[in-house]
Amino acid sequence: MRRSFAVLAGVLLAGACALPASAADGDGDQGFTLKDPRITESSGLAASHLHPGVYWTHNDSGDGPYLYAVDSRTGKTVARITLRGIGSPRDVEAVSIGPHNQIYLGDIGDNFGGKWPYVWIYRLPEPKKLKDQTVTATQYVVKYTNGPRDAESLIVHPKTGRVYIIDKKEDGGHLYEGPATLSASGANIFKPIAPVDLWATDAAFSPDGRQLAVRGYLGGIYYDWNGGRIKRAGQLDVPFQGQGEGVTYSADGTELLYSSEGADSEVVAKDAPGRPAAKSPTGSGSPTTAGGGIGSGFGIGSGGSLTVGAVVVAAGALALFGVRRRRRRG
Repeated sequence: MRRSFAVLAGVLLAGACALPASAADGDGDQGFTLKDPRITESSGLAASHLHPGVYWTHNDSGDGPYLYAVDSRTGKTVARITLRGIGSPRDVEAVSIGPHNQIYLGDIGDNFGGKWPYVWIYRLPEPKKLKDQTVTATQYVVKYTNGPRDAESLIVHPKTGRVYIIDKKEDGGHLYEGPATLSASGANIFKPIAPVDLWATDAAFSPDGRQLAVRGYLGGIYYDWNGGRIKRAGQLDVPFQGQGEGVTYSADGTELLYSSEGADSEVVAKDAPGRPAAKSPTGSGSPTTAGGGIGSGFGIGSGGSLTVGAVVVAAGALALFGVRRRRRRG
C-alpha cells in the first residue's frame, strides 16, 4: 500500500512526538554538530578509513564539486576537497568508501522524479593529508535497466568493491547492482536485484560487509547481506531529524551515525545492530532498543517524554520538509 507523506506525518505527530533519547555521553564517534557554515545540505556521510574520527560529507545540489572532511571531535571542517576532471555536479546525494581507500560520490539524485537519461558516479582516492586541495576524480556514467529514476543511496561493498544504488520511492524501492568493475568509457548498467521496503534516503555497509543499513526520513531497516540476496534482519533506531539524509557505520562498526540537512545540523550516533543497547540517560536503567516504543516503525525511539517543545519541533520540521518536497517536485 502506498504510504503518503500526510499519513506518515500524522503518525509521527499523533503517536510519537517525544524525541529519542540522546546518544551516549562522549565525543567523536558518539555524535557531533556540523559547524561549517558552508555545509547547509549534508546529504551523505562516510567514516574515513585513513583518519580516525573524521567523516566525509557533501552538500546537495547547488554547491559545486566539493567534499568536506569533518573532525567529529570538534565538528569543524579540516579539509575541503575540490574534484577535478569531472563535469558540473547536478545532484550529489551519497558518499561511500570502498576498498583501497577509494571515495565514491553518487551524483544520482533526480528532483524531477526520474527523468535524467543518465546519472554519474565520481571516484577519487582518499587524501592522505587533510588540507584544502584539488584531487583528480574519475567520472562514470550510470544508467538503469528499467529506465531513469531518483536515488539518494549509493554503497560500495568493502570487500568486493562492487557499487550498488537504492532508488527512492515512497512505497519502497529496489537495490540495484552495478557491473563487477565500473568502466569510465560507455555507460555502466545497473539492474534491480532485490526489493527494499523503505523510502530510502541513504544506506551503508558494515565494515565487514555482512550487513546493510538503510535509512529513510522516518525509519530504517537493516539487512543481512548474503551476497546481495538481502534478508531483512530488523529495524534501525533512527533518530527524528528535520530531513534525515545520511547514514554511515563508524570505522570500527560499533555505531551508526545519522546526519541531516540544515545549517548546524546534528550528527546523531546510535548503537549498531548487534551491540547491547545503551542505558537510558533518564536514570531509570531501562534500555533503549532498536525498534522499541511507540512509532518505532517510523524510526522514533522510546525513552523520551511528550512535551509541548517536542511537538513544536516536530511540527516545524515536518512543515519545512513538506515545503522542500513541494519545491523539489515543482
